[in-house]
Amino acid sequence: MNMEIKHTKDITPVGTDYRIVSDVIAMLTEDYQDQPSLDAIAKRIGHDPIDLQKTFTRWAGLSPKAFLQAVTIDHAKRLLRDENLPLLETTYELGLSSPGRLHDLFVTHEAMSPGEWKERGKGLEIRYGFHDSPFGRALLMITERGLCGLGFADHAGSEAEAFRDMADRWPEASFIEDREAVWPYAERIFDPEKWDPKQPLRVVLIGTDFQIRVWEQLLEVPLGKLCTYSHLANRIGSPKASRAVGAAVGRNPVSFVVPCHRAIGKSGALTGYHWGLTRKRAMLGWEAARA
Repeated sequence: MNMEIKHTKDITPVGTDYRIVSDVIAMLTEDYQDQPSLDAIAKRIGHDPIDLQKTFTRWAGLSPKAFLQAVTIDHAKRLLRDENLPLLETTYELGLSSPGRLHDLFVTHEAMSPGEWKERGKGLEIRYGFHDSPFGRALLMITERGLCGLGFADHAGSEAEAFRDMADRWPEASFIEDREAVWPYAERIFDPEKWDPKQPLRVVLIGTDFQIRVWEQLLEVPLGKLCTYSHLANRIGSPKASRAVGAAVGRNPVSFVVPCHRAIGKSGALTGYHWGLTRKRAMLGWEAARA
């Protein structure tokens, strides 16, 4: 099961794109108020400006400057302040009042029973593998019923840490490394051309009843949109549970597919993200280019 699997098509256009892009996003996050020029960005991270512009645009579908405008905290605040509407009305303007629909990966999901969750994965066989993605090295985990986990390794050599992070959620499960088995899921998730409503991606949610209700609401947030933790709390019928909702969002085991990166604070701040705020901005910008 540990043999290296080679495929003719990679998900990421150029293998080093995300490392370059993440450096740019980190810099823009730190200096966004200064609105740095392309030359300044390139000099700071040690790349040729023209090459950097091409690489970033190939990856995100828009220039570094346009990306900055799309995903800074100020942008999130502007969404919430649109036309000076109250917060609740603004969430309606963001499209969250429309009938619920699963987001653009065309996901169908089911939840493990409370008994299965309490067993902490006992008797569950989970296959896993690492694959390149537009957001760095991705760890995918699947059961016979569908995708149950998706996380990320921040840098070369951190795969073991990412695996422990995910595996500790179901400590009694059996884990088998099988890159070939998870490859079709990686292709379906990170290649928009393969998002097909006729062949929905199957996802298995393993968590408490409360967590699953939160994750199900995240699935209804459309591509290119944002929602607040308080809005999610209202949607599950627990308007005073914003903090608990935030904790459930942070424990989402199926990153990106269950789009916890689209959740923001009531003030409009992007807030934290389990797999790093830079990656959260990267996901939002990548989606903004495709919405």
